[in-house]
Amino acid sequence: MSKKVITPWKSQNNGFAEAINYMTKRKAGLITSIKTPWPKFNDATIDGLEWNTINIIAGRPGTGKTCIKDLIITEAHNLNPNEKFRVLEFQLEMHPRVTALRRYSSKTRTSYKQLCSAEGVVDDAIIEQCKQYAINNSNAPIDVVDTSVTVDEFEHIIDQYMEDFHFVETVSQADGSSVSIKRHTKTIITLDHSILLKKASNEKDKQETLHNLGERLTKLKKKYPVIFIILSQLNRNVESLDRNEDGKYGNYILTSDIFGGDALLQHADIVVGLNLPGKYNIKFYGPERFIIADKRVLVMHFLKCRNGETGMSFFNTEFEYMIINEALTPPKQNLRTI
Repeated sequence: MSKKVITPWKSQNNGFAEAINYMTKRKAGLITSIKTPWPKFNDATIDGLEWNTINIIAGRPGTGKTCIKDLIITEAHNLNPNEKFRVLEFQLEMHPRVTALRRYSSKTRTSYKQLCSAEGVVDDAIIEQCKQYAINNSNAPIDVVDTSVTVDEFEHIIDQYMEDFHFVETVSQADGSSVSIKRHTKTIITLDHSILLKKASNEKDKQETLHNLGERLTKLKKKYPVIFIILSQLNRNVESLDRNEDGKYGNYILTSDIFGGDALLQHADIVVGLNLPGKYNIKFYGPERFIIADKRVLVMHFLKCRNGETGMSFFNTEFEYMIINEALTPPKQNLRTI
């Protein structure tokens, strides 16, 4: 008996059928995106983060990348109560204790320094609130990898994780029989930051590491029901004086500003670039000259939305409490002269 040859192609009709099935289940509410804490973010995406997508959040240090990621994760189960999913976080930058303290800060509206008794002794009532939060979330399906890994190790850990948390579903057939099908648990996977992945011995530089990461992310998003949230740096040129003159197009974050450029961009479904104009003393932001009232104003530039529209949204930050709230679009400077 000759061995059946497996071809690498399949009819486009498979894609048509899958799309109709997807549309039908979304209409019925059987498939939904993961809503974030911000309606503006959800509106810019497909009513939140779609499964099987790669989402890049990029910014210079101190612009709120990790805060945004943490707020998405900490509120994910509350905002999506009908979704069953896990979270796997690759925390390569911060010690798990620091991450926990930042989340306590957000929940108790107490600064990190206050929690550490660096601005007077922390109140016992605050510690009790933190303990209660830890107890309430002790069974949350969130796991952490806090050791540096290569791209190969990153992929291996995800394969192992998805295998460990798979389940078997019984599906009825047209003839009345049933069949058992292996399913993987939906999982949000975060990585902070892409630059912190270890360079493998066969990779010549970080650019090659990021290129390999992009290819691996695309492979994994097709293989498993996952949402990737990847934090990335921006190039230092966004801090140059000519980029930070009032009213210049260069005030805006551009796709070319993302560290590694095309290595991640071509694989991403959503790319968000962050900017704090007030941090660079910009008072009139971009050629539209949005009035920046203070240093708490955060701008999210939606640089790539594979299935949506690009644009920008404004937010107010309270980083001392790890809080980010939506804000109205600022007025523009009136340039009329008498």
